[in-house]
Amino acid sequence: MGRLRYTAIMSADGFLTDPDGRYDWAVPDDEVLAFVTDRERGADTHLYGRRMYEEMRVWEDVSSGWPDLELEFARTWRAATKVVYSSTLPEVATARTRLERVFDPVRVRAIVDGAPHDVSVSGPTLAAEAFRHDLVDDVELYLVPMLVGGGLRALPDGVRAGLELAGQHRFGNGFAFLHYRRARGQDGR
Repeated sequence: MGRLRYTAIMSADGFLTDPDGRYDWAVPDDEVLAFVTDRERGADTHLYGRRMYEEMRVWEDVSSGWPDLELEFARTWRAATKVVYSSTLPEVATARTRLERVFDPVRVRAIVDGAPHDVSVSGPTLAAEAFRHDLVDDVELYLVPMLVGGGLRALPDGVRAGLELAGQHRFGNGFAFLHYRRARGQDGR
């Protein structure tokens, strides 16, 4: 039985993008990318919304001319099963990928419960749905030492949940990794 984990690389003030929609300030260096790749090996299924899938599908076409660490991340990404939730995307263009038109929390729970490894949900809109249906078991945040003052929020409004620190790591470039587990029954209500 797997766990559903939400992973995000975000600014110290909680945003995935800045007010202009840019995230070039959040590009991981080699140390961070190696750590991210190692963590991603633990998830054999990735759940994406349309926009996050469109950003991530670049990893399908990474070729031998890329740096070794990026090639390794691409291999890890391509090996995973991907489920894309979108009512507007006409089709998916990557291997091991299927398109779902509706986010069905019962079906997602069945995917997680039947998975031999963890399942990763990415993208704040889709993750918000998973949070609202109490499906997220783990929250993994990569904090970038940058305040961007606005943009696309990494965590959804209106969701309250207790968390327990399960792990942390500091990187030489100032990034920090925080791994939280849901503290079931400790939602503050």
